[in-house]
Amino acid sequence: MEYRILGQSDLSVSSIGMGCVTFGREVDPQSSLLIMDHAFEQGITLFDTAEAYAQGASERVVGEWIRSRNSRDKIVLATKISGLLTGHRIVASAEASLKRLQTDRIDLLQTHVWDESTPLEETLGALTALVQQGKVRHIGCSNYSAPQLTAALELSNTAGFSRLVSVQPPYNLVQRDIEADLLPLCAAENIGVISYSPLAAGFLTGKYRHGAAIPSGTRFDVIPGHREIYFTEHGYQVLEKLDAESRATGKSHVQLALSWVLNQPGITSVLIGARNMGHIDQAIGSSTKKP
Repeated sequence: MEYRILGQSDLSVSSIGMGCVTFGREVDPQSSLLIMDHAFEQGITLFDTAEAYAQGASERVVGEWIRSRNSRDKIVLATKISGLLTGHRIVASAEASLKRLQTDRIDLLQTHVWDESTPLEETLGALTALVQQGKVRHIGCSNYSAPQLTAALELSNTAGFSRLVSVQPPYNLVQRDIEADLLPLCAAENIGVISYSPLAAGFLTGKYRHGAAIPSGTRFDVIPGHREIYFTEHGYQVLEKLDAESRATGKSHVQLALSWVLNQPGITSVLIGARNMGHIDQAIGSSTKKP
């Protein structure tokens, strides 16, 4: 496992991060604790959750793991604020997250999405106040475009707000638009990149086929929201190339897709989701094997 400094922060994060979206949703609390144990034992130290994950259940499960394992000082804890990013909402959200996570500080507090309706000054001002109070060590953002990240960085420079140290975008063999402008911006500004969805929400596992019915009980059956991103001609063309590579190398679709993301330049850490311990081992193995 590699460890890298996240942007201009003092946070050292594992090159593979534990995305905690499944905990309290697809995975029951007790199984979630055991999966986090295994992730930590394998060297994963970045644990990323959000208030929106299972309506706070993910944060509660992560908080119980931190408390019961006495692991708070051994990990980098990241979470996200959803919805409106008004000053009042940010403070209330952070306080609620701290309570669910059973801690007095969040290492990386991220805005989950861009908020068009709230002035950026108000959002950054409230986040900066949390940093000054010691409740948050660093701030970041998720799902920001390059222009949105640029606007936040410029305002921080001119107004003296805390600077965003990281961005969290989706990135995989199908969804590669960040290569055009976001990754170059992050390289120029020394912004850490924590990417997510390396398997394209499961599309790249090989279980979905052009023209075939979506298998019952799979993620795209239960949560169909991302179908329009991946179930496209481009998506199926990528899948066909992955099929050929899998046949040629004897490696699974998952190994190839994960390995590709984990070895891309400019990526600080890749978040993986897990429903069992084997998913952790699969990712660890892929990190040492270039496609």
